[in-house]
Amino acid sequence: MLKIKVNSLWILLALTVTLNTVNAASKIKDRLEPPSWWIGFKNPVVQLMAYSENIGLLRPEIDHPGLSIQKITAVKNPNYLFIDVLIDDNAAPGTVEIEFKDGKRTKKTMSFELLQRREGSACREGFNSSDAIYLIMPDRFANGNPSNDDVPGMLEKADRDAPYGRHGGDLEGIIQHLDYIVDMGFTAIWLNPVLENNMPESSYHGYATTDYYKIDPRFGSNEDYKKLVEIANKKGLKVIKDMIFNHCGSNHWWMNDLPTDDWINYGHFIRSNYRLSTISDPNASKADLKLATEGWFDSSMPDLNLRNELLRNYLIQNSIWWIEYAGLQGIRQDTYPYPDKYAMAEWNKRINLEYPNFNIVGEAWIGDPSKLCYWQKDFPNADGFNSHLKTIMDFPLMDAMHKAFNEKGGGWMDGLMRLYNVLADDHLYPDVNNMLVFPENHDVGRIFTILNNDIRKLKMATAFVATVRGIPQWYYGTEILMSGNGYEGHANIRQDFPGGWPGDSTNAFTPAGRTNQQNEMVNYLTKILNFRKYSKPIHHGKTLHFIPENNVYVYFRYLDGEAVMVILNNSEDEKRTISGDRFAEILNRYSKGKDILSGQTLDTLDSFDIEAKSARIIELN
Repeated sequence: MLKIKVNSLWILLALTVTLNTVNAASKIKDRLEPPSWWIGFKNPVVQLMAYSENIGLLRPEIDHPGLSIQKITAVKNPNYLFIDVLIDDNAAPGTVEIEFKDGKRTKKTMSFELLQRREGSACREGFNSSDAIYLIMPDRFANGNPSNDDVPGMLEKADRDAPYGRHGGDLEGIIQHLDYIVDMGFTAIWLNPVLENNMPESSYHGYATTDYYKIDPRFGSNEDYKKLVEIANKKGLKVIKDMIFNHCGSNHWWMNDLPTDDWINYGHFIRSNYRLSTISDPNASKADLKLATEGWFDSSMPDLNLRNELLRNYLIQNSIWWIEYAGLQGIRQDTYPYPDKYAMAEWNKRINLEYPNFNIVGEAWIGDPSKLCYWQKDFPNADGFNSHLKTIMDFPLMDAMHKAFNEKGGGWMDGLMRLYNVLADDHLYPDVNNMLVFPENHDVGRIFTILNNDIRKLKMATAFVATVRGIPQWYYGTEILMSGNGYEGHANIRQDFPGGWPGDSTNAFTPAGRTNQQNEMVNYLTKILNFRKYSKPIHHGKTLHFIPENNVYVYFRYLDGEAVMVILNNSEDEKRTISGDRFAEILNRYSKGKDILSGQTLDTLDSFDIEAKSARIIELN
């Protein structure tokens, strides 16, 4: 009798689970992801994730030239099935149909497109130290298509008066202003995330993905994104896609019906301690490390478990899909150290396998070079870990810039010595030219505000970022002196670009729509970047710098007989004259120079005058 009751209980529980999964599946449309794939990858296997009611109970079959099913993986949730498909190099492009059978009877058919890779796709050049990057928050840059501001099915409507609402910027708006970016001398654009974020509020920033294969329709379509990349490339701009592996949005479709119990870390909201030092710390407790890497960023951002092989493969394939589909030249990975580090290393290796010249920059928000270097490819970590991540964001140098130009200097560690000391730690990094250098981005206060709205200081910071080793990046609006205190909320640092919306009272995309001071800054940046575009010592050269004296910092970038001399005078109101004798170890190779900001030719290098709070950039010959 007891046995019967127990069995009855299990039957009841099984029925309950089945009914729950059926109900969940009925609310989610059928899916097969990725929706397309290509012939000719080094890794010839693509893993398809099929989602439909009880599809895991069926057997998939493919009858297509050059394709065969290598492996089928069913999971606890019967509404999912993972299918590994082997693609021969001689496979025929076209629509591939997958029949899902119950015995001999076909119960469902799904299809995906098999495509031929575009010529030269594997050899594309990623962004590098010859580039200058312009960072754009799409919702706040320009509204080129007001008809997509509100889209049926999207939970949040446009409201330009809402500080944390959607304002209507889109891909078309960016396309319409690419020439503005090109004319300043930029060679790459990085867009904050543009994938679907169908969240009820504050989704404008793009960091709460709800569909990994779909551009948010309020920005445009997948085809619009592809069009943006194609047009940008023709104008000489590389395109970098912002991606997030650490978390998704709580409204992601799979959150209503997870494939496995371990798809999401902890299974419910537990906040991260954000202590990234625990990852490289040999003395860290396992409990602290677990909370850092598996805790959630926010209750609306479920933390993804990349130790799950199926999820890890899904996200890796998604990156490859977007690179190939859109023709990307780079990826910026958000919150890079927070997901499983071995999964992220595998991601880098698999992308580099298919695209050896591609580049990825990881956001490792760490202010200490001794801990930041852990994350760059080939650093000899004591634990044997290799991230295989080529480029890291130089947060230590950003922190130094925020203080250096505001301080009087003269002390052992303050003023321009802060810049010197950060560069003195360059011995830690395997590749200093693959450091992303930036004075600000979408997460910190506007550099103009940090520098007390002093255009002289901003010019100095601009000259420094443009000439120091690494890959320089500017944030949209810096050139028109946008201000904002990040400590008072992100809305203050993510303003609408004036002129990007129909009816704006001013249009800062044009000289006539800018103030004299704004034009002064745009012209200054333009002159430097258009020089930088062709300067090999700046792109690939070594650095020789001299300890700052009297608030003056001098450094050289040199390569194969060419050199650029940079002088920064951080004195508040004192013009300086410096002797060339101190720099004889490099200056004695050259007899003349040209000041690229003034256009002045220097017939002698015996001494150099420099105004207070200013920079000089001298091309030596």
